[in-house]
Amino acid sequence: MCILIIDVGSSSVRALLFGHESALISDAIARREYHFDANATTDAHQLRQMVESCIDEMLIHPSSRDIQAVGMATFVGNLVGVDENNHPLTPLYTYADNRSRDSANILINQLDNMDVHQRTGCRIHTAYHPTKLHWLKNSQPALFASVTDWQDFATYCYRAWFGRDMPCSYSVASWSGLLNREALSWDDIWLDWLGIDENQLPRLANYNDTQLGLNAPYAERWQVLHDVPFYLAIGDGAGANIGSGGISPEYPVLTVGTTSAMRIITPQNKLPHSGLWSYRVDAGHHLVGGATNEGGNIFAWAKSVLNLSLSDSDETLLHHDPASYKVIALPLFNGERSPNYNNSTTGTLHRIGLHTTALDMLHALLAGVALRIRIILDVLDTPSDYILAGGGALYQSDAWAQIFADVLARPLYVLSEQEVTARGVYLLIKHGGIHNIPISAMPDNKQFFPRTHHSQYYADLLIQQEILYKKLYNTIL
Repeated sequence: MCILIIDVGSSSVRALLFGHESALISDAIARREYHFDANATTDAHQLRQMVESCIDEMLIHPSSRDIQAVGMATFVGNLVGVDENNHPLTPLYTYADNRSRDSANILINQLDNMDVHQRTGCRIHTAYHPTKLHWLKNSQPALFASVTDWQDFATYCYRAWFGRDMPCSYSVASWSGLLNREALSWDDIWLDWLGIDENQLPRLANYNDTQLGLNAPYAERWQVLHDVPFYLAIGDGAGANIGSGGISPEYPVLTVGTTSAMRIITPQNKLPHSGLWSYRVDAGHHLVGGATNEGGNIFAWAKSVLNLSLSDSDETLLHHDPASYKVIALPLFNGERSPNYNNSTTGTLHRIGLHTTALDMLHALLAGVALRIRIILDVLDTPSDYILAGGGALYQSDAWAQIFADVLARPLYVLSEQEVTARGVYLLIKHGGIHNIPISAMPDNKQFFPRTHHSQYYADLLIQQEILYKKLYNTIL
């Protein structure tokens, strides 16, 4: 058995083949790199062409003739407006596009944010669709009125490939902020408020509502996939949790890619803490946690601006005593998501002196990201004695993994499998649901144990960071 997995991340597109032993088949990965533009948008058509190019490449692989299913994960919180022929009329707006800040403030003042959170699992924030739709309706009314359908990227691709209206999974829909989490339907209150008709949004279904029968151009192009079931896409965070082994509340998962998140999967449909969100994995499981806009992007920025190379700095950073410098970092460069959802934050480096080095500032920034994740972990209140972790930023830096272990004050198990999101989709399809995935299916890991002295220092630094946050923004979780 071979399963083709499409993984659309926020910096690259990949197509991968997994075999019956739950392993990525040798040399069976195609990748295309890309970047969001200055507004954190991208071109949906060009991105779809990248996906299709990756699929083309994988179908040349000898194992492709054994493909039994196709699965997909995408970065979520994405939105594109299309016409009746599925041609994009707008860019693909992403979670990181914060131009709807004014709309967010208007909606927060006019609506009960906690009621919105209760209904949808999401607070009013620029990462979600309501603020973007409000912004577009008021700033570009002609464009807004010309849109026939509002879709996520996966639904847009599937509609092109199958030539008909396609459903959106509960998982992807839940990241929009428009899904009523109790009814598993588009939220009527938001639709009325925004002036959106339910028919302008995809119908909703579980991820295992498989689609068969590619339309003529793709049936010819991808002959081996003509009668293969395509599973609906799930959110990349859900895939990462499953692929990392976080299949129950006892197994929290830290993911540090371009951004960062701490999440658990739970069957309980209770309202999370106001600092957290509640998304869906499927009809019976919730993904609860928090995310930051900062992760590997902060590391990349610091290395570039401070002129530090990873090979030169990582070993030194691993043994760098955090108590040797006094810098406090609030790495909120692009607005804040969890826990306070403050769209107006900016990055702050506090207490820099003449003796502060570039390494001190890098250390402070990396610790600052970890401290924001610590707040999310504390609010999650999970009983686990350790944290599962993955993501490209951690694979590249043992020093940052150790900082996370010290800050979180729990052992950190960094997974050896780098394609955890794709692996999660594979496991979900192969085993027919989360409840059937065995713990023994989890990958090997590299372990980082907290250093008591460092953990004590970071506990105090967290208090100082929160005091600084309150002074700057007059609020705190």
